Amino acid sequence: MDAGQQTHERSHPTRPIIPHPGRRWRRAPLWAAMLLAGNAFASAPAALDETLPIKTALEKGLRPSMLKMGEPLPGWSLKQRMEHYHVPGVAIAVLKDGKVVHAAGFGVREAGTKDAVDADTLFSVGSISKVVAAATTLRHVAKGKLDLDRDVNTYLTSWKVPAAPAFKSSTLTLRMLMSHTSGLSVWGFEDYQPDEKLPTLVQILDGVKPAKSEPVRIAFEPGTRMRYSGGGITVEQLLLEDTQRKPLEALARTEVFQPVGMRRSTYVNPLPAKLGNIAKAHDKEGQRTALPRGYESFAEQAASGLWTSANDLGAFVQTLIASYQGKNPYLPHPLAVQMMTEVSPSHFGLGPRLAGDGPSRVFHHGGTNDSYRAWMEGSLETGDGLVILTNAPQGTQLATEIRNAISDALGRGVNPVLRTVALPVTALSDYAGTYRWDTSAPGELAGNLSAHFDSDTLEFGVVEGSVTIRSGTGPTVKLHALTPTRFVTPGDALFRLTLEFLRDAHGKVRAVRVDRTTGTLLFRREGAPGVQP
Repeated sequence: MDAGQQTHERSHPTRPIIPHPGRRWRRAPLWAAMLLAGNAFASAPAALDETLPIKTALEKGLRPSMLKMGEPLPGWSLKQRMEHYHVPGVAIAVLKDGKVVHAAGFGVREAGTKDAVDADTLFSVGSISKVVAAATTLRHVAKGKLDLDRDVNTYLTSWKVPAAPAFKSSTLTLRMLMSHTSGLSVWGFEDYQPDEKLPTLVQILDGVKPAKSEPVRIAFEPGTRMRYSGGGITVEQLLLEDTQRKPLEALARTEVFQPVGMRRSTYVNPLPAKLGNIAKAHDKEGQRTALPRGYESFAEQAASGLWTSANDLGAFVQTLIASYQGKNPYLPHPLAVQMMTEVSPSHFGLGPRLAGDGPSRVFHHGGTNDSYRAWMEGSLETGDGLVILTNAPQGTQLATEIRNAISDALGRGVNPVLRTVALPVTALSDYAGTYRWDTSAPGELAGNLSAHFDSDTLEFGVVEGSVTIRSGTGPTVKLHALTPTRFVTPGDALFRLTLEFLRDAHGKVRAVRVDRTTGTLLFRREGAPGVQP
């Protein structure tokens, strides 16, 4: 199953699916440039509203996303859960009514030290890098320098997307790249250790060493399906650098970091140690890794190479909300609305992922590198939001519990605990079997689920009174019951799938329907009518 279905999209490949050569730019020292950073559009974070129970929530409000019927809320503290998940350091920013009202650090930057995390500590944020890169691109679109719907090969000069004669059309656009509907390959990228040489963008795109990934190529007809592609975002980065004749770092500094007030943020890799106040890398046991430097590098900057802080990322979320609401000219209002509108059949807009309706409407993105987990989220209507940065692999689970606590504290009721039920084994006994994807349904109905599974069959079983699901060679996952026919996968409300077994008028289970927000798939039981052998 999709490795990104939990809290974070992967920046490096775990999902079982399925600067340029000859060019150099002179840069002023990064830390000197930061001192000159402006703040044309951002406003200072609001003072903490003491009526907000955020502190209390972090002291005793962490909880899972699902609990059994009648099971009490556990009331975990952040300190307890950091210890449980072996996460040495966490930084959090909270927004309410469109303003950052709280930003703080917890724990330490490096295990075995007393170096405290604060709201300015730099963390690697993995795929959140893509949203900041998207804002950089959209600022150039707003100035008329780029067109969202023009063939990207008419912009690219140092490399071209190879043609794909097998498909009716192989024309790619920025809109496709930014919404993961381009048809390009390479889900994510591996980290680079301190002793490893970093590849150029062209080496990455062609899969040439020292790049660690396969070549980025068109895998299906552009615009027809959604498949998350870090490779596509790398093409977006190259397009920016080819057209503007500057590296991404310089472009992002001018178009994002300075106007938003992100004074600590950078795409420079390896991260210069002179910047200081850096959260170091840790493994799943909370032990230091990526030694001797203490953190990895990320050659695919736009896809996964951003280093930022809770204060900076909170300001970025605040600015995007204000642009969408027409309260900040950072992005023209019509363009901000496009950024926050799904591009069918994807659940991504132009950079962020979208979910929910009305007051529950949010944009969000996660980030996962080897040793860091990050999360950003903003409510487009209420202006609430949050940023969570961690420096260990199990920060994924921890961030979900923090998100639950803060959501409860803000009192919007948008992320309530889901109560599951226990069912007798007799109600489950005939669910086991092989179910095959019915591809005769229109592709538009599949939406964002079209690339979710790594196989066109699902294997269901019944183990110890629970229904289980497995896709292809992926792991076996336990489902949680809501009714005798409806089940959900584990995880946060933004990512879990709902599955409903369809029992006909003869009492026979013929199919299972899989739903998530903008996508629906139908899997027919093998041997049932309508299933091809």
